[in-house]
Amino acid sequence: MSINATIAGVPRIGPDRELKKALETYWKDSSTGRALASTATRLVNDYTDGVLAAGLDSVAFSGRSFYDATLDTTALLGLLPERVADIDDHENDGLPRYIDRYFAAARGTKDLPASAMTKWFDTNYHYIVPELSKDSRVELDDSAFLEDIRDQVTRAGKAVRPVLVGPLTFLSLSRTTDGSDALDHLEDVFEAYTRLLARIADRGVEWVQIDEPVLVTEVAQDALDRTRAGYEKLAQASDLKILVQTYFGDGDQAIKLLSGSGVAAFGVDLVYGGAELPSWTGAELLLAGVVDGRNVWRTDLDAALKTLQTLAERGPVGVSTSCSLLHVPYSLEPETHLNEEVKTWLAFGAEKIQEVAALSRALRGETTDADEKLLEDTRQAIESRKNSDLTHNAEVRKRQDAVQPSDRERDPIAERREAQTAELNLPPLPTTTIGSFPQTTEIRQARAKFRKGEIDAAAYEQAMRDEVADVIRRQEELGLDVLVHGEPERNDMVQYFSEQLDGYLSTEHAWVQSYGSRCVRPPIIFGDVSRPKPMTVEWYKVAADLTDKPVKGMLTGPVTMLAWSFVRDDQPLGVTADQVALALRDEIDDLIAAGARVIQVDEPAIRELLPLRKEDQPAYLEWAVGSFRLATSGAEKKVQIHTHMCYSEFNELIDTVSNLNADVTSIEAARNGMQVLAALKDEGYELGVGPGVWDIHSPRVPKQQEVDELLSAALESVDPSLLWVNPDCGLKTRGWEETTASLEVLVSAAHTARENL
Repeated sequence: MSINATIAGVPRIGPDRELKKALETYWKDSSTGRALASTATRLVNDYTDGVLAAGLDSVAFSGRSFYDATLDTTALLGLLPERVADIDDHENDGLPRYIDRYFAAARGTKDLPASAMTKWFDTNYHYIVPELSKDSRVELDDSAFLEDIRDQVTRAGKAVRPVLVGPLTFLSLSRTTDGSDALDHLEDVFEAYTRLLARIADRGVEWVQIDEPVLVTEVAQDALDRTRAGYEKLAQASDLKILVQTYFGDGDQAIKLLSGSGVAAFGVDLVYGGAELPSWTGAELLLAGVVDGRNVWRTDLDAALKTLQTLAERGPVGVSTSCSLLHVPYSLEPETHLNEEVKTWLAFGAEKIQEVAALSRALRGETTDADEKLLEDTRQAIESRKNSDLTHNAEVRKRQDAVQPSDRERDPIAERREAQTAELNLPPLPTTTIGSFPQTTEIRQARAKFRKGEIDAAAYEQAMRDEVADVIRRQEELGLDVLVHGEPERNDMVQYFSEQLDGYLSTEHAWVQSYGSRCVRPPIIFGDVSRPKPMTVEWYKVAADLTDKPVKGMLTGPVTMLAWSFVRDDQPLGVTADQVALALRDEIDDLIAAGARVIQVDEPAIRELLPLRKEDQPAYLEWAVGSFRLATSGAEKKVQIHTHMCYSEFNELIDTVSNLNADVTSIEAARNGMQVLAALKDEGYELGVGPGVWDIHSPRVPKQQEVDELLSAALESVDPSLLWVNPDCGLKTRGWEETTASLEVLVSAAHTARENL
């Protein structure tokens, strides 16, 4: 059996977020385990059925994942953190026996911290970082995975293609707790996979897919040599055909490394890969990822078919997506309120599957009438988009052309600090939060009633004003120094702004998994971006009128507005970023006019979009930093500009954090034990910084000693005059009880540290 048409991976959260709802129910009531297992099984089965019905002949199958594929691999290899080892195996109700330890690693418990979480390469998907040490021992715990494979084979036969995270990728993304090298375990993981593949073969499948996206990045030669040796042994160990899948970049390194190793096929990303088409020898198949798996525009099917035909002259070719469809919404069909013209330009998951099937048939000369219609509709859509007035705004282009280098510069930091100290009169180690406060049931109910027309705009606005008043009161009672309005009116930190900016399009049902049960609806940038009117000023005024303490204006930065959206692919990202920056610059001007003296412009995604190969990074950093500075550099010196970053490895980007030239940067640090601070100290960082002292993504209240120790660690690396005390991230997903208790600990730790200065 060869593979003519497939996709590189499948989503798992469900088209209506069914898995999210089942997960959150289970976390509240563990007696619902059977319902959770049933939901996960149904979603997997439905997707398998749909892929086969669309005409694809191989189905990527990662098993039933309940949080994250990397965490699945950690559990599969018996490498869950030692601190969760004493949690008893779960009774068998259709869930893996390790499920409680699995969730403890992902989310923490009342007494145990969660594992670190960071971004999956340069996407907005998050994975749970494996924690290893030199003493870690690989012990396969594969019964649940093998049972899932057996069930799928019963359903779909040899079309099932189990998917594993590759040994090199898994270990490259791991951290060690003792300073050892995670890659020391490479041979052990390959040995475990050798045993695993033999067991998978016994379940009746023919192909297995091993994802090695790290092979699109720079990898040390020693690691490459050991990886080659590992795959040679793996290929000899069973009759399974091994497909090595890369994505998010050029797959040439993987092909060169593993050609002739016994690997049967390579999957490569031809959307985000290199300009040169690959050549492959010593393998029987190339799966060409010509359909974009991480953006929502229709594929130029004529151009893709030409690429496939060129490749087919070099050897056997199958058609695939550039990466897993985890990164795009399930289907365009439920979106009944989109602009009709723009809608014709789009393709979500279901539509991309149809594109793969049509291209495969066209490559084999088996085009159907439906395929011909799809080809013609696509030609018309591409022409429509190219010439549409919706994509171009002459005023935006004129203003953008007039931007000067001076528009990206602020006054010297020493002058700003002096002016801000006089203006704000804050205590040492000032306390604040990142922006959002709990989105309560009452807030969600009010939003739903307003959306359904059950209450009018005035009633909804009053409900949100009441929430703001409550949040301000609570913060004053807690003793926080710089307050926020809590963002009750905001559905999402990107979507909220996208709904008020021209050039953006918001969806109703296009959910994408961000991590665990967390889902987002990324908006779509289809045209030039501009701001018709102020977006946040009235809500700032509501809060500021209720307190004498400083209140932060809260905005989302231009890079994050791109990273968490589906972006235009018809112009450079830097052009779009500057358009968003100019809109934010106007908003900052209006906030300052309304009295704001502290304004936070969040950029949690600036590390996320960093190109995977070092040679491409300087150009990205130039426009990314430039867009942030364009947005913020109009602020007068007495206005304190904050930014916030999370979920990324910032140690290698400290100079970039400095170059943003924000007065204060808050950074996720609690989960990684303040590791970023050593880099700050080494860099001689001279701007304000707030390393998070409370991991808000774990449903636990931190102990006073934990926060005291984190703050003490921060003070060892940061001048006290530059240090802020804050959580890791916004509090939208937390409840009020844990939020209040945790902030009490945070404020107490700050007061204790002040006394000890």
